Amino acid sequence: MVADARAAGRHHMKTKRKNRIFVVGAGFAGTSIARELRTKGILGVIAAFLDDDPTKIGKSIDGIPVLGPIADVANLLEKSPSDEALIAIPSGSREKLKRIYAILEHAGFSRIRILPAISQIIEADPHFIQTREIDPQDLLGRTPIRINLRQSLSYLRGKRVLISGAGGSIGSELSRQLLSGGAERLYLLGHGENSIYEIDHELRLLQEEGVGEKAQIVPIIGELQDRDYVMFLLKRLRADVVFHTAAHKHVPMTETNPVGAVQNNVFGTRNLVDAAAASGVRRFVLISTDKVVDPVSVYGASKRLAEEIVLSRSTKRQEFMVVRFGNVLASRGSIIPLFRRQILKGGPVTVTDPKMSRYFMTIPEASSLVLQAGGVGEGGTLYLLDMGEALLIKDLAEQMIRFYGFVPGDEIPITYIGARPGEKLSETLVGSDETAVDTEYQRLRRVNRNGSAAALRAHLSEALAALEPICFYDPANEAWYRNRHRLREVLRTYVPTVMVPSDEPEY
Repeated sequence: MVADARAAGRHHMKTKRKNRIFVVGAGFAGTSIARELRTKGILGVIAAFLDDDPTKIGKSIDGIPVLGPIADVANLLEKSPSDEALIAIPSGSREKLKRIYAILEHAGFSRIRILPAISQIIEADPHFIQTREIDPQDLLGRTPIRINLRQSLSYLRGKRVLISGAGGSIGSELSRQLLSGGAERLYLLGHGENSIYEIDHELRLLQEEGVGEKAQIVPIIGELQDRDYVMFLLKRLRADVVFHTAAHKHVPMTETNPVGAVQNNVFGTRNLVDAAAASGVRRFVLISTDKVVDPVSVYGASKRLAEEIVLSRSTKRQEFMVVRFGNVLASRGSIIPLFRRQILKGGPVTVTDPKMSRYFMTIPEASSLVLQAGGVGEGGTLYLLDMGEALLIKDLAEQMIRFYGFVPGDEIPITYIGARPGEKLSETLVGSDETAVDTEYQRLRRVNRNGSAAALRAHLSEALAALEPICFYDPANEAWYRNRHRLREVLRTYVPTVMVPSDEPEY
């Protein structure tokens, strides 16, 4: 294969194309993308397939040679700076992807793309537009499970689906995957004009390139805290299913803006739930967080209240449910983008504590499981995604430093800055008064509440009544408006674990 590898490199050196693409993986995904690129012609030339399968090595597919094994031929390829490798192995394990990435990087490929291991390409032709630059999240954590999205999303066929927070990390990925669901309409709701513009533009481009089905996409700029607007909107849209991902969720930011966090996460959720119930929404899914378990932060407490708001409104005809999970890799504002910026400027990488750990899952896997839960879940039920083992943040930082080609602690230092207000050293997925049991669906568990964990619902109405004049101006309780001391006092009455900072200002 040595001569073949060199010949494949020399043959396309003579072309005037801007770049050549070496596709790693000569299976269904790789060959589908190669045919698409050949049809379009302008995106690049497929120089060769690289594969480890001895039954394919030495043959050609559509006139393109298959070279291998990958570790033997990658270094022998004659490359130019514009050449790139494209890993098209969507079913590849994390260990396999790490090995291939290390080979390609060592071989001198300056640009490495990947077709992510995401479920929306199962039973459908993958497209070049779904590829992207390889990222640390592709190599971190466990291998995502394969979910047959076409089957999981059958409950959405012909339906109108609304995604709140559609421009966020989870909301936008739900929107991408929902393209394969056969929904009649996708309502993309958010209060950030630019983020909604971006996901709207992306989905339309995906559709133009043949990804998914022809759902009508409707971008909507709106504020969940505006109750009259939300009631009006849901009545007009006549949505069948709602996925509620919108929230203020950054712990340090919500600790310094606690009233705004409660106003958005609690009362924004109540507005959407009330509007959904009044307008006949059949299924409602709230995205929740592991930070609701014995919460010390305002964010955790606000989402704990949001869970009860949703679960308390479920009926036989209108099934409202909650899906709880931990951190997702590479979400906006998460540590992955932060570490990347710190590494690329030469460090240091800042870690709160050497013992701090978190549960992690990729955004596509979490989104696929949320969509599955929305179809198979029962109303009034809290579901938990199986997050696997917790990962030390220190180890995550070291892995990312190595991904970018540096030596942790030597070339890129790591400094420890201490936990910030509202942060725990470790998170738990279920509380002491909760039990999680397996369901028939992989990585989807049901949480049963008892004791104090179930008591909040009995006092939910009075908790909301006490919080309302803090978040919304009431002349009869003028002194309470935006009063942070009063907010913490009320929260601790109903969620006793919430932390009260010694230096909390009154307003």
